Amino acid sequence: MLKFSITENQSDWYSRIAIFIVFFWFGFLKILFMSPADDIVSNLLTITMPGVPFSNFFIFLGLLEMLIGILFLVKKWTKYALPILLVHMITTFGPLIFVPEAVWQSPLVPTIEGQYIIKNLIIVALAIGIYMDTVHIKPKKRRRS
Repeated sequence: MLKFSITENQSDWYSRIAIFIVFFWFGFLKILFMSPADDIVSNLLTITMPGVPFSNFFIFLGLLEMLIGILFLVKKWTKYALPILLVHMITTFGPLIFVPEAVWQSPLVPTIEGQYIIKNLIIVALAIGIYMDTVHIKPKKRRRS
């Protein structure tokens, strides 16, 4: 029988590495203007902040994503990483409302871009878990009556 065990510290480190890879990689693609998210971000920006130049915003967004990845690598910086990530995620979910033609085929049937956005819920949950472990917040246990 195959036995597989990961300690709590290893789990935390693997989670941090995963978030770093995703955010740093995708952010780097943005600053190179090689991201497949160019069109959807441009459409959202045009609707929500029409006066902001796309190229400047896209570079800023890429650098912000890279920063989020780096902040999650260092345990003592996690308290700064989570709020930035949550604000970023709020904007990431924007196309679901503001650019529906790009993310929905029909009600409750997302396009591949919509699926990509919705899966960010997993990143949010993972980031919150890392944060709670970092600041030593443990979920409350339910009392049995």
